[in-house]
Amino acid sequence: MKNDITAALSMETVGGRVLRVARWRWDEPSNHLPLLFFNGIGANIEAVAPLAEALTERPFIMFDMPGVGGSPEPLVPYNPFTMSWIAKELLKRFGADKVDVMGVSWGGAMAQHFTLQHPRTVRRLTLAATTAGMLMVPGNPAALSKMANPRRYVDAAFMEEHFRTLYGGLTGGKSEHIRRLTPPTPRGYVYQLLCMLGWTSVPMLPFLKKEVLIMMGDADQIVPLTNGRILESLIPNSRLEIFEQGGHLFMLTHREQTISSLRGFLNAPDRDELKAA
Repeated sequence: MKNDITAALSMETVGGRVLRVARWRWDEPSNHLPLLFFNGIGANIEAVAPLAEALTERPFIMFDMPGVGGSPEPLVPYNPFTMSWIAKELLKRFGADKVDVMGVSWGGAMAQHFTLQHPRTVRRLTLAATTAGMLMVPGNPAALSKMANPRRYVDAAFMEEHFRTLYGGLTGGKSEHIRRLTPPTPRGYVYQLLCMLGWTSVPMLPFLKKEVLIMMGDADQIVPLTNGRILESLIPNSRLEIFEQGGHLFMLTHREQTISSLRGFLNAPDRDELKAA
């Protein structure tokens, strides 16, 4: 396990599950809400650490899913409802009653579900390289077949060979990203896949009243840009930002644009504040 990150790491037991949790700047003064982050399938905390460390003005919290990174392997399956409840309990444990939420890929679905399940806890929502679930427009079959292969976490040569097929677009920062990955357990990976099987947010998104930023790469081989357009059409207060030549990992290859977009969205005044002004 790679621990070269600046977060406070702890093992937390919630609802009978033990999870490895990372918190950045949690006890430092800030004028901004914490950001709760849901990661992509099979991805560990370290994979997103550069983003968390770059957002220096706000607290940031995330956790490894069961059987991923430093979280022990799950004994029984889980679903979006139970994991959203666990995330809410973690926030309560650390004294956060209101957060901004962000999710990437698989984690974007979790972020949607968490926001719909706990609307009073969420101020703003950011969705990156993700879909509305079961009714998604599928990606490149060659990329999807390799995405489903856990070898990408344990075999550096496999990841190196298929990086462009898997993630498309530019490939800057590839070596650092591969170095940060820790393979999930086989059961952890399968249970994470099963968690979202048959899930969709489509019926509920038109009723989502949060401000939402949707970020998509136009060269994403896993989650085509059309899925972002679908999200934008379904969510009333949303806007879509397209990352040119951005693949599935545009947050890595377009790091500065990602950080700038997030700051612009999260740090902007609330609509109520603008009306009062």
